[in-house]
Amino acid sequence: MPALARVWPSNSVQPIKQTYVTNYLLLGLITGVVASACGTHTESHDGVLSPRRAERRSDIALPLETTAVSARVTPGATLASILRAHQVVASEAADIVAKVAAVFDLRKVRVNQPYRLTQAMSGAVRAFEYEIDGDRFLRVARANEALVAAVAPIPKTRSVEVVRGQIDRSAPSLVAALDAAGETIDLTLALAEIFGGEIDFNTEVQSGDRFELTVEKQYREDHRFAGYGPVLAAEFVNAGRRVRAVRFTPDDGSPGYFDERGVSMKRFLLASPLKFQPVVTSGFSRHRLHPILREVRAHLGVDYRAPAGSPVVAVADGVVLSAGMAGGSGRLVHLRHSNGLESEYLHLSSITVKAGARVHQGELIGRVGSSGLATAPHLDFRLKKNGAFINPVTAHRQMPPSAPVPASQMAAFTLVRDQAFERLAAGATTSTARRANN
Repeated sequence: MPALARVWPSNSVQPIKQTYVTNYLLLGLITGVVASACGTHTESHDGVLSPRRAERRSDIALPLETTAVSARVTPGATLASILRAHQVVASEAADIVAKVAAVFDLRKVRVNQPYRLTQAMSGAVRAFEYEIDGDRFLRVARANEALVAAVAPIPKTRSVEVVRGQIDRSAPSLVAALDAAGETIDLTLALAEIFGGEIDFNTEVQSGDRFELTVEKQYREDHRFAGYGPVLAAEFVNAGRRVRAVRFTPDDGSPGYFDERGVSMKRFLLASPLKFQPVVTSGFSRHRLHPILREVRAHLGVDYRAPAGSPVVAVADGVVLSAGMAGGSGRLVHLRHSNGLESEYLHLSSITVKAGARVHQGELIGRVGSSGLATAPHLDFRLKKNGAFINPVTAHRQMPPSAPVPASQMAAFTLVRDQAFERLAAGATTSTARRANN
């Protein structure tokens, strides 16, 4: 959708542009200039040539052919209300809504998404384009005078680039370090997910840690950044320990991340139910002074400070034993996993699963809150092994990884690994931009 990419600014909340196709007017102006250059004049009533009069006659305002309006969806707007606001004839608006409904769920029109409407001077719609998300757009246009609606991919190019960063006083967290490198939170989450089985980004990141990675980046035709593709290889040096990962897709399998030996980076248990947060406010303890009750009692989990509403995910595949209010624990989700493990997530502001449901590792189960006996938004996360509470901070290291690269595919993996780490070591941006057809 080249027109959309060129017209819509990305830094405006409610930008509105109106452009005019002025072919006839432009033709009139060119005619006047040419006539003047050739010495053509208009004769007055007394037979005297009048340059001024010729100038007036050449500057004739002719009708415009079309108008185009670019704007963003306002709160509460629907496709029908958008068309009505731009004075599209009711019968034609109804036709457009019907055609669009056949290819796109009209309930998914989202606030602040950009759209562009092109109309003839008669008011007839020539085209309507709406950006569904970062990858797709909806287009309604005329074909043989009939309106046709379709959903199409947004044209993009892709390139593989190297990103580096370091944890230090000016960038004391992974978020800050990647922000300083000019990257967004999406890449931070991706890196934390890759190394989540080896590094607890809640507790173990420290000054002097460094990382580098190769990642596919996507750009629109106007060169605006349009998102990340997969991370291809990554290295994280944590407290002097180097951890490396490479992306590999086994035959008849799904893409995954493996270390240099082909061992899966994915553990049975995630290091944390939060993507990452920088502060543990209270660790696992048999004797802790309760902040509200002011009495010493066991704290059988770990408290993570996190903003209210932060997503909380299941640390492993499992079944929901309970999900709801639980006294001083507030809104609580209790999961049962294999190998005699259970996990609990306390003080949630909301819950997204129900008792009896099956959940997968990394799946959203609720959001951080301060329900129950809590002084501020945080997550109290607890683990049990065969009925006894264990320290969640260290438990994930004791869990086995997922399946390694099959022995029959080690040769293919070795080739991919060596090429990926050579590119990472070279530190040069590859020039392999190509058209993305999604």
